[in-house]
Amino acid sequence: MEKREVIGSDSPVIATSGRCSSVEDFRRPEVPILRLLKWLRPVSASSTLSVATDFCMIPILFSKRAGFLPHPRRALLGAALGAALSFTLTVASCLFVPDMARAQNATVPVNQLMAAQALPDIALGSENAPITIVEYASMTCTHCAAFHATTFPELKSKYIDTGKVRFILREFPLDPLATAAFMLARCAGPDKREAMVDLLFAQQKNWAFVDKPIEELANLLKQTGMSKDGFEACLKDKDLFENVNKVRNQAAKQFDVNATPTFFINGRKQNGELSPQALDALLQPLLKG
Repeated sequence: MEKREVIGSDSPVIATSGRCSSVEDFRRPEVPILRLLKWLRPVSASSTLSVATDFCMIPILFSKRAGFLPHPRRALLGAALGAALSFTLTVASCLFVPDMARAQNATVPVNQLMAAQALPDIALGSENAPITIVEYASMTCTHCAAFHATTFPELKSKYIDTGKVRFILREFPLDPLATAAFMLARCAGPDKREAMVDLLFAQQKNWAFVDKPIEELANLLKQTGMSKDGFEACLKDKDLFENVNKVRNQAAKQFDVNATPTFFINGRKQNGELSPQALDALLQPLLKG
């Protein structure tokens, strides 16, 4: 059985860029997110612009201003409304934003990158590995799903299982449905969270881009043993909801993460989906040094 370690457990449309973006595209009037925000609460013109330019604030508004999770019916309704827009928003969010390119290959001090998070990191691989990779992903990002389908198996067999790489996936949801999916993965428990993430990425098209995503999520996770009551209780967990978004907001604020997938390889930032060949080109020089 592969090793999974919980770190810091005491802590409470396809784009040529190969990334799904959370910034800029929501200024565009054809994206219906403003209508959703207006349904949730009155929004002034000035605050609408500031919210609409960064999708990371939408789950926070659901929670703190619209009471997204505390009330059972409101929680599921809010998730369903967010999910109903997820296809449009994910497609729109996968458009290329040229300004993001300037942050490619920036370096973050490793001690800052590995500081305790609002949710404990779940690591794959040896703690003595010479390379640490931190990936920020969104469960509704098609490029993230593609990376985990095509590149991650080779990363795991060639680098993680051989003690060369320590890999950590952190939550960076681009929409409420992705937040819900990450919550459900966490509710499976630390020993099953990565397996749940793998399943959700593998089955992404069957729950993320359908008419009734919440229903399909429930059906999918029922196969893993998650009951209806457990499913609903997970989505009502206000603390978990807020901690998922704390991880996201810290990455955005401290590490300038604004798209998924974003990787940090020994602290060096790499934006966008990586092929096995591109990953090899990044990792081999670090192993030779």
